[in-house]
Amino acid sequence: MTKDVLVSISGIHMLDGEGSDVELVTTGNYYEKNGIRYLLYDELMEGLSQPVKNVVKVREDSLEIIRRGEIHAHMTFKKGMTIMASYRTPFGEMLVGITTERIAVEEEEDSLAVQVDYALDINGQEISRCSIVLEARSRGNLSSEG
Repeated sequence: MTKDVLVSISGIHMLDGEGSDVELVTTGNYYEKNGIRYLLYDELMEGLSQPVKNVVKVREDSLEIIRRGEIHAHMTFKKGMTIMASYRTPFGEMLVGITTERIAVEEEEDSLAVQVDYALDINGQEISRCSIVLEARSRGNLSSEG
């Protein structure tokens, strides 16, 4: 895969039977070092004065998302484990538990896809069930697809 990639993140959060969709498409950078795949991208968020800088680390059995800026978090997804994460926003900080139920990593020559299904809890009480799909594709090959 090339260094310049198109990053697509889509997800759904289920809360009390109601779903809310999340979708982001942006440009980013990809590289691999010591068997770990890295995605770096900036995210512009409504109401924030600066972009949030994101670093995603993909391993065969786990996904890490590190967010820096006005939103600060280090979330780790590893199948069968509950991992606590601090999530800081301009409105305050909360400690969340992330219980990963499924993680699937697919890599091809010009693309990388990760799907994660997880439950999110605060103070031990589940607040939502979530599914996220993160995809990266080489930008050089986008025009030849059709």
